[in-house]
Amino acid sequence: MAPFSLVTASVSWLAKSFSVLSSTSTLARCASVLPSAYVNPVRCLTSQASGPPKRPLNGYLRYVLQQQPVITRHNPEIKSVDIIRKIAQQWRTMSPEQKRPFEEASVLAREQFKVDLQHYQAQLTPAQVQQQAQEKRQRMAKRKAIRKKRELNNLGKPKRPRSPFNIFMSEHFEEARGTTTQAKMKSLLEDWRNLFSHQKQVYMQLAEDDKIRYKNEMKSWEDHMMEIGREDLIREQTLSTKKKPATKTSAAKTGTNAKAKAVKKATATGKSKPTRKTAKSSSVKTVRTTKKT
Repeated sequence: MAPFSLVTASVSWLAKSFSVLSSTSTLARCASVLPSAYVNPVRCLTSQASGPPKRPLNGYLRYVLQQQPVITRHNPEIKSVDIIRKIAQQWRTMSPEQKRPFEEASVLAREQFKVDLQHYQAQLTPAQVQQQAQEKRQRMAKRKAIRKKRELNNLGKPKRPRSPFNIFMSEHFEEARGTTTQAKMKSLLEDWRNLFSHQKQVYMQLAEDDKIRYKNEMKSWEDHMMEIGREDLIREQTLSTKKKPATKTSAAKTGTNAKAKAVKKATATGKSKPTRKTAKSSSVKTVRTTKKT
């Protein structure tokens, strides 16, 4: 009679072989739907219980996944960036008939994605739905912040002033103790705390100079933003300081205009009085002449 360990080993081997056969049959069913060039075995075998279904690839990305290993195998010395450029050039020169299989596979994958997404969302609890909505808002806010930062960098916004410790860290980072970045940061923080006050004063003065640099550069940059019509990128305190002189000048203009009007009115009334007196004197003279006659 065979030992018990041998029996259990044979049973486990049979179970593994059965699982392999079942997975290959599942893969064959998936391959029967689409051509072998467009099938991703990992997506066919994985279930959606762990997370939401992934969005399907479009036709171009499916073509990239198909051609990337082929070009890499024939040209192992080419960089990955050049491989992507070459595949993109091939995709642009392809005819609509050549692109149709990839696009049709993408359409079928999108339809299946909608079904899987509805099935996944139906299994969620209200708390999970609320959590997913909050995570989505956080992702959108993060993307918006990244886009805004990229835009500000393209517009040449000055960098913020550095603190004394940041200046100290940038100067001594290479020779700092530790192999990882976190270890070096920790050692530099300890060195900074152990410095004397007169040693820290040097970096504090450099930080003050950097603040002046930032202030001057921001002033010129915000003036340029005002010229090109990007007031939305200017700080609120700068806008408030720039609006106050404008209001003062407008008030001064209104005051000068009122004074000018008052002076004109006074001169007009002053000129009109003598004319009335002269008119009266002329009328009196005419009356006297008529009496004499």
